[in-house]
Amino acid sequence: MDNNKTFFRTRTCGELRMEHVGEAVTLAGFLENFREVGATLGFAVLRDFYGTTQVVCESEELVKTFKTLNKESTVQVSGTVRERDSKNPKLPTGDIEVVPAKIEVLGRCRHNELPFPVNRSREADESQRLKFRYLDLRNPEVKDNIVLRCQVVSALRQAMTGHGFMEITTPILTASSPEGARDYLVPSRKHPGKFYALPQAPQQFKQLLMASGFDKYFQIAPCFRDEDARGDRSPGEFYQLDMEMAFAGQEDVFAVLEDVLPPIFAKYGKYGAASSAPFQRISFLDAMETYGSDKPDLRIRLKLQDATAVLAGCGFAPFEGQTVKAVCVPGFAATRKQIDKLCADVEVQAGQKVYWFRLDENGEIVGGIAKFLQECKGQVVEALGLQPNTFVGLTAGKKLTAQKTGGVLIKQLAPLCPGHFDKERYEFCWIVDFPMYEIGEESGELEFCHNPFSMPNGGAEILKKAAAGEVDPLSITAFQYDLVCNGVELSSGAVRNHDPEIMIEAFQLVRLGEEDVKAKFPAMYNAFTYGAPPHAGIAPGVDRMVMLLAGEDSIREIIPFPMNKNAQDLMMGAPGIVEQRQLDELNIMCTKTGDEV
Repeated sequence: MDNNKTFFRTRTCGELRMEHVGEAVTLAGFLENFREVGATLGFAVLRDFYGTTQVVCESEELVKTFKTLNKESTVQVSGTVRERDSKNPKLPTGDIEVVPAKIEVLGRCRHNELPFPVNRSREADESQRLKFRYLDLRNPEVKDNIVLRCQVVSALRQAMTGHGFMEITTPILTASSPEGARDYLVPSRKHPGKFYALPQAPQQFKQLLMASGFDKYFQIAPCFRDEDARGDRSPGEFYQLDMEMAFAGQEDVFAVLEDVLPPIFAKYGKYGAASSAPFQRISFLDAMETYGSDKPDLRIRLKLQDATAVLAGCGFAPFEGQTVKAVCVPGFAATRKQIDKLCADVEVQAGQKVYWFRLDENGEIVGGIAKFLQECKGQVVEALGLQPNTFVGLTAGKKLTAQKTGGVLIKQLAPLCPGHFDKERYEFCWIVDFPMYEIGEESGELEFCHNPFSMPNGGAEILKKAAAGEVDPLSITAFQYDLVCNGVELSSGAVRNHDPEIMIEAFQLVRLGEEDVKAKFPAMYNAFTYGAPPHAGIAPGVDRMVMLLAGEDSIREIIPFPMNKNAQDLMMGAPGIVEQRQLDELNIMCTKTGDEV
């Protein structure tokens, strides 16, 4: 049975080939273009979801019919397939054409001018693309990203089901809880003054499922966070492959994703090569020290070296009393203009200056800060293991600042150094042993670094020692892990803290007692007092995954109906003004009214 055969068409615009010559067909699609050659000859291009087909009009009546239509009108064409005289090898249907006997207009485009040419919509202003997204999606390039998304989601579902996971949906309307980002709040009509919250993630629900006796859970979960947009983050909502396993630890989670993801990346990715299991494990501290980032791009074969001992006392003021990091690039033959631009780009992104010098082909230190290094040239060359014709980029500051600036430098250098950057592949790694606590930038006090429900390395004992002053809380690491691919954080996960006593110990270090935990997380705390299994999970971002697979730089390119950077839906006009009666029903009074979209 041909699933495409309907009342409106017997074939699609992408399937006709030489073997169909002589066949009577009915096609339906959008009028992509019409070229009139004469009063009795014209060529139309009909496009549907599956492709395009050339339609040849050889009568004055048919030419007139197409001339009255604006581009993007939908039409039905009934006619006969024949071999083309001038074949187009670039098109799958380029060997044939359809000679119509009948044309029927199904949906007339009433606009003489389109907001942008459909097949070149990606060149249009983004606000126009989002406002007329239904036209933008007609562009085969844009459509293909959405098709890819569907294929990837389907493959993920099959793989997870094949590993024994059950797909369970969790609530969208839930309670607000402190999870790191702003909640989207929903007022309750039946309970004046009270609010639901859209879930930032199904975190608590999936842990409660483990406490309920379910063994393996997953869902393609919608998550809602009121946060600003970035290239790899869409404002408002996003989707993740949310999963949790009972009676499981870190390696159990790793084993599942290391089996699920590589085949999908190899099959659907722009690059055909993907890491195989096991993925490289890198501790957080080692990642910062070696790559200057907890999201290292392992395709880049450049690393940080510590140059503090040899350069901090060289007489160059920005290095004095600071940590100094170096990135050494053999064979980097950039011009002074290119180096100046590189340093400027890093400073814009990192907010810190970059310094440099070069060891030339004669073994002399030249350029940049070279004059400060002449007296210690031998020590510098030996300490950094420099070979002639090597560029050295340098960062300085407090340790973390020098590391992070060095990480930005590495990523900016990569496109300029093809010999040190194997771009055409997907490289996965696990970042493990994240700090459990950190000093808050605003509060200046001890705070959770990531997920407060993670199990600390050392359990209750290490927390008690920290409370007693025997261990520095900042030295405590947790069973937290990130999955990183090509410098993009795909997900965070953790072995969960399923023991109420350990949970209380963990929260007490950040000045929250048992009553605070009960008040903030009542369901999870109470469930764990009834005996919960050890459990662990993770949630790779579907949007970011598809963005990587498609080779796109912006996450909006792989979302069917994305918001703009200001969290506005220009197509639907959201957020928008509502009627006063709606506010009255919800017992809400607006003190400010924003501009309409």
